[in-house]
Amino acid sequence: MRRQFLTAAIVTITVVVSVAAWRLATFTTFTLRELDRARTFAKMPAAPQASIVFDRVGRPAFSFFVEQRVDVPLAHVSPRMIDAIVAVEDRRFFSHRGVDPIRIIGAAARNIRAGRIVEGGSTITQQLARATQLTNARTYARKMREILLARSLEERYTKAQILEKYLNTVYFGEGYYGVEAAARGYFGKSALDLDIQEAALLAALVRSPSLDAPCVSPKRAAVRRNLVLRLMRQQRRISDVELRTALKSPIPHGSHQRATDSLALNRTGMYFEQEVRRLLFAMFGADRVLRGGLRVYSTYDPALQRAAEHAVHSRIMQIGRRRRAARELQGSLVSMDPKTGDVFALVGGRDFNESSFNRATQARRQAGSAFKPIIYAAALERGYAPGSMLRDLDTPIDAGVSGEWLPEGEHERSEYTLRGALKVSSNRAAAQLLQQVGLSTAVYYAHRLGIDSDLPLVPSLALGTGEVTLLELTTAYSAFANSGWVSAPRVITRVDDADGVAIWYAPEQRRQAISATTAYLMSSMLSDVVSTGTAAAARAAGFRLPAAGKTGTTDDYSDAWFIGYTPRLLTGVWFGLDRPAPIMRSGFGGVVAVPAWAEFMRSATKGAKPEWYSMPSDVERVSICRLSGARATDACRHPEWFAAPLVSTSLSQSWREDSSAAMQDDEPPVFEDLFPIGTVPSELCPTHRLLNTQPATSGTPIVDARIQDRVKHAATEYAP
Repeated sequence: MRRQFLTAAIVTITVVVSVAAWRLATFTTFTLRELDRARTFAKMPAAPQASIVFDRVGRPAFSFFVEQRVDVPLAHVSPRMIDAIVAVEDRRFFSHRGVDPIRIIGAAARNIRAGRIVEGGSTITQQLARATQLTNARTYARKMREILLARSLEERYTKAQILEKYLNTVYFGEGYYGVEAAARGYFGKSALDLDIQEAALLAALVRSPSLDAPCVSPKRAAVRRNLVLRLMRQQRRISDVELRTALKSPIPHGSHQRATDSLALNRTGMYFEQEVRRLLFAMFGADRVLRGGLRVYSTYDPALQRAAEHAVHSRIMQIGRRRRAARELQGSLVSMDPKTGDVFALVGGRDFNESSFNRATQARRQAGSAFKPIIYAAALERGYAPGSMLRDLDTPIDAGVSGEWLPEGEHERSEYTLRGALKVSSNRAAAQLLQQVGLSTAVYYAHRLGIDSDLPLVPSLALGTGEVTLLELTTAYSAFANSGWVSAPRVITRVDDADGVAIWYAPEQRRQAISATTAYLMSSMLSDVVSTGTAAAARAAGFRLPAAGKTGTTDDYSDAWFIGYTPRLLTGVWFGLDRPAPIMRSGFGGVVAVPAWAEFMRSATKGAKPEWYSMPSDVERVSICRLSGARATDACRHPEWFAAPLVSTSLSQSWREDSSAAMQDDEPPVFEDLFPIGTVPSELCPTHRLLNTQPATSGTPIVDARIQDRVKHAATEYAP
């Protein structure tokens, strides 16, 4: 019996020892394998980073991301943030080697009491190892891997490197990964500028961001933050005074960005943001934009964008109160620097959330009379001048297979100067001018001025039947505002990679489209449109700076345009329905679009000093006889000075009748206008008598022999 018992005992001991030895060997093999694996994989892989878009002065404006993360060096993190995160997550971080035995013993005791793993006792290094290489499963095997990987990380990297990676990796709730994104999201500031209570709140969120975030439970967020503050005081990281002050500070309610980046209808700049996104995706691909941490420098101006959105939205609301159908009215606006092409503000519709279709860059609509300045510029390039006369405007135009055509309009007369015709937007004058310049020439200059859309080679092009985008047409006007140079529009100036290395530039792109003289003369004529022409509503709306521009209206009042500028700011506005239909009765561009332009420009140029263009040296101001179109004399100004003894009564009467016909609407017989030097013949008016002095006291003018010869010649032509 004793022998059997002894045998059983020996067998049992052998089995136990064998099992123990096997488990020890297995554990040793596991440990060695995991240690080797930890050394191999002890690295800190780059996590997806958000690409940040900065505005024109370098402030963050938009971000594109899979994870909203912005990596920053440790030197760009507030020391208060470092104190807070170390105080609550790993108070002995700077003294241990990846594992804190004291914390592990305490956590183990609590786990034994609970009968399961309720606390891991993980250090910051262990948390980083888990976040970058492991899962969140709570098992002893995963904990062993975590410890081994943490030790390997401590061997490979410095404490500063580990802490920097940790702060850029950890999740803070509400979609914010990393301390920089969280600081911007919750407080609207960089991580470098966090104060004590802000740093404590962010550190408090690390344990359970989904439950403790301010937007979820402000009370839990306050309790956790105050715990962190007290830990900071216990560890002598803050003073009693700092503790009391911080404990009294309020908890932010949700995201700072979402609270401040909204208007009545949309978050500000969504159409601009979409345009930047579209360009970046086209250049770098979606994956690099959403994960690569690009730093994008844009031309975006938040203040001007807010003003632009307000101007478009308020005008739509004003019109909507007058006409029910206008509830579907859309509006768009582009504002840019005419010298550089930098786009400051971009509005593509009334509500981005309802429709992301960008009507400033994607919609092609008939331009109406807003296209006419392109034809006038082509005419000036071909030798015309603002004072050139267009006559016989009531004569139909040969429209080819369509027969004869005589446009109708609100302001039509038999003759105009170019300046007068543009000011009142005469359709007949534009149609005749297009015939004289030539369709192909007009289209050529349209393309030079930046119109890329296909234009129809038909006479009605003079009335703006070609379809263009608002951005195209606004760009074309940059030549008038910038001495003949067209500036290509740009919304991005530079792109850097995540390391700050420039990988793409967008230099200013300009080309000379028209002469500086033509540009000056166009600005002179277009300034009359704003002062006393079809855009005079801008003055009535309170915009006072010197400016130039042109309205546009299409058939049935389906489109309303105004493109206008000062020497420093060029802005185009369009209103219409997506499916063309009348906006309102008498919905001219001057009625619908100009008030919105004026409201925006008033805000955008607030405090600006009046300035205008200097007259080029090759331009002169000339007095012109309205009847003959030649240089005027005193006799042109005073028809009553006719020397009756030198001509017959019938001839004198004929001259008076012709003069009366030329002076419609009580216009003076002589007008002054600008001409390129050499374009007006030096010879004086051959129609009226040229006097070399004032009338004699007897009432008989003194006429020299040269003048008598001209009078005799004129008398022959006027003879019955």
